[in-house]
Amino acid sequence: MKPNVIIFFTDQQRWDTLGLNGNPLGLTPNFDRYARQGTFLKHAVTCQPVCGPARSCLQTGQYSTETGVWRNGNCLRKDAITLAKCYRGAGYRTGYIGKWHLAGKDQGKGPVKEKYRGGYQDWLAANTVETTSGPFSTILWNEKNEPVRLPGYRVDAMTDAAIRYIDKRAAENEQPFMLCLSLLEPHHQNTNDSFPAPPGYEEFFTGRWTPPDLQALGGSSAQHIAGYYGMVKRVDEALGRLMDAVHSLGIANHTITAFVSDHGCHFKTRNAEYKRTPHESSVRIPLALWGTEFDGGGELREATGLINLPPSLLDACGIAPPDSMQALSILPLLKHQRRNWPKESYIQFGDNNVRTGRALRSDRWKYAVSIPKDTKPAPHAKVYEETHLYDLQADPYELRNLIEEEAYQTIRKHFRQRIRSWLKETNEPPAEIIPATTKPSGQLSIDYPCGEN
Repeated sequence: MKPNVIIFFTDQQRWDTLGLNGNPLGLTPNFDRYARQGTFLKHAVTCQPVCGPARSCLQTGQYSTETGVWRNGNCLRKDAITLAKCYRGAGYRTGYIGKWHLAGKDQGKGPVKEKYRGGYQDWLAANTVETTSGPFSTILWNEKNEPVRLPGYRVDAMTDAAIRYIDKRAAENEQPFMLCLSLLEPHHQNTNDSFPAPPGYEEFFTGRWTPPDLQALGGSSAQHIAGYYGMVKRVDEALGRLMDAVHSLGIANHTITAFVSDHGCHFKTRNAEYKRTPHESSVRIPLALWGTEFDGGGELREATGLINLPPSLLDACGIAPPDSMQALSILPLLKHQRRNWPKESYIQFGDNNVRTGRALRSDRWKYAVSIPKDTKPAPHAKVYEETHLYDLQADPYELRNLIEEEAYQTIRKHFRQRIRSWLKETNEPPAEIIPATTKPSGQLSIDYPCGEN
């Protein structure tokens, strides 16, 4: 029997909202429990910290420069080999509920024409949920592009729709299904730049724990963090309800569930908004899988991320990932087969009016390059400048940028070469990387290990 697949997809959820990553507020007991049961990707990152580009990577297993959605507003190619097309070709029924963000600017904010839906059969979605609904006024569009109003808090409304969908598929029992539930929360409400939690939730978290980067840098966290936490808490409760439904329908033993977010949230500390930078708060994400082959996988600390999810899901269902996918399945890691696994994650970042850049994250180092400030954002660049270097072991919240410190020249040289290798591997044109101007810092000149401890 082929396993069912559920992708529980959140928007803008920080890595440190998880109890498994040290959050002390008890926001994610359901995620933590299922991640312990299954496989938890401890150091997972997004491959592009922007809504549309990250979604294109999830649907195709490609980097955003290959999908064509290297910035918000671009349309996913109609001929893209997507997860939905792969599963349909293997006899699955496919469904999508929630935020899409891949139809392009010309298609508007709500309804999405069938040819722009990535091959999904069943549809209840909006192109940009954040601009067509509020926290208690959810409107999605069905296969006929008819508006459907869903009652309740938006997280619950969409999750209820997903539960109804799973119930219907389980009752028919005609074919396995693949469902992608794409929530908006805990993304901010764009119409008024707020984080609207359900009544009582924001009040409960007001004045509680704040991550070290937000303590040091501030941003909008004093205004927004309590509401954000309340949204995360409700999302986790929704995950619990959905999994209760899976168990009650008797399909838990042949259903794979993946929980992932598109990117993080730095609360206007690194630029004028919430993401689009190479920092941990922007790129590091929650990611776990459970059910069938993923149960008992434990905690993986290898370089992994959103880009690995599509081939891993297909692989676990006995479907060969297409050659177009640019990342590896994690299943060999579960069998302790780590040979030739990448030693760092590759990240593309940038968007409209934001500097294009590339970053690498190893188990110790974060290194990034960006286009010169007077250069127009584009999918590729001919010239990059070194802009970021962090020692994640000594400085996990990236409060000290080492890029100009003389003591780290060996590290920078190593990662310049690695960036060039990744550009080639991801079909990007070669680029010049201009070394940062260094200055003595008082730090001892030590040749640190360049990738691993």
